[in-house]
Amino acid sequence: MTEHTKSYYAATANRQDARPALSGAETADVCIIGAGFTGISAALELAERGFSVIVLEGMRVGFGASGRNGGQIVNGYSRDLDVISARYGAEAGRAIGAMALEGGDIIRDRVQKYDIACDLVPGGLFAAMNAKQMRELNHHRQVWARFGHTSLEMVGPSALPKHVKSDRYVGGMIDHKGGHIHPLNLVQGEAAAAERLGARIYEGSRVIAVDAGAKPSVKTAGGAVTAKYVLVCGNAYLGDLLPEIGSKIMPVSTQILATESLGDIAAELLPSNVCVEDCNYVLDYFRRTSDNRILYGGGIVYGGQDPESIRAKILPNMLKTFPSLKDARIDYAWSGNFALTLTRFPHLGRISPTVFFSHGDSGHGVTTTHLLGRILGEAVAGQPERFNIFEKLPYYPFPGGKTFRVPLTVMGAWYYGLRDRLGV
Repeated sequence: MTEHTKSYYAATANRQDARPALSGAETADVCIIGAGFTGISAALELAERGFSVIVLEGMRVGFGASGRNGGQIVNGYSRDLDVISARYGAEAGRAIGAMALEGGDIIRDRVQKYDIACDLVPGGLFAAMNAKQMRELNHHRQVWARFGHTSLEMVGPSALPKHVKSDRYVGGMIDHKGGHIHPLNLVQGEAAAAERLGARIYEGSRVIAVDAGAKPSVKTAGGAVTAKYVLVCGNAYLGDLLPEIGSKIMPVSTQILATESLGDIAAELLPSNVCVEDCNYVLDYFRRTSDNRILYGGGIVYGGQDPESIRAKILPNMLKTFPSLKDARIDYAWSGNFALTLTRFPHLGRISPTVFFSHGDSGHGVTTTHLLGRILGEAVAGQPERFNIFEKLPYYPFPGGKTFRVPLTVMGAWYYGLRDRLGV
């Protein structure tokens, strides 16, 4: 059985033992491919509605981005609500905007309902590095207020040290409905809740074929599942299983370090215990853990490869933010992939009337996966209205195909990174 990547999360996970692999033939109302946040969110939604559910996971529950990410509850999408309205029209913009806080609400509700121990802490700070980014944050707050979301508070330079002690930032904005969690413990806790409601989850059961017919079936090396519906939730780790949807996403890796336990120093650096992300195009993000480490992430590699050295990629920025950590020991360093779409907006659709998919959360996966897992469950249950909103949006393959999508995207990221450095 493949184990989790050697991350801080894997080392401190509440559950360490593996579930069995699929063996033989089984049937269910719904078969879900992928046991990350999207697949497990959908499984729990469907199990609560009384459906029989089987989840097939090629590795371990939360093996991919769901169990490796920065653990930040960031509301909304990778594009602001006014951009979404301008791009897709006012009606779609209103509907999508109305859902912008739901993913975070789902997480909080499930943590309370199912008593999931995942170190949930409220509050998230967007940190601005220059006056331009402060103006953009204030614009963001005003846009969200028009959609009825009033949980955002601007933070000036005098108040900023109450939240983060760093000379890199000129101010910021707090989302009081943001927060942070231990993501692997969250997805494992949700999986356990779904199992208590009758869902069956098989690990080490990589799907090798999908029959998308009227009575769909899913095949692994050890067995097969026949179902009424199949939900494809493999995201960045789907591989080449379904090329017709794989062309519309690109895996992107991001890297994270976790220091040794710092005791009171961690609280001195992040006094209010909010999580933080900066406002750059390629952003840094960081937070305290429950055992007083600083978990610091950032940096991306388009195409999903690991950098030659995770420490060399992340540590310089961490020390720019917190120079006092120059002698701190780094206990963990890991990488993981998320799925990017060309539009930077989640992609939902159907391969056939019985096979649905969701992927491409584009860096906002912790909250959007929970929302979209619920929406997948609604569609299976005969309530496809919200699913249809997403399905009707235009989605495009990356220009250049697999050969040239990476260099073309890198060129775009270089341009926006230069703008960040110049403050324009």
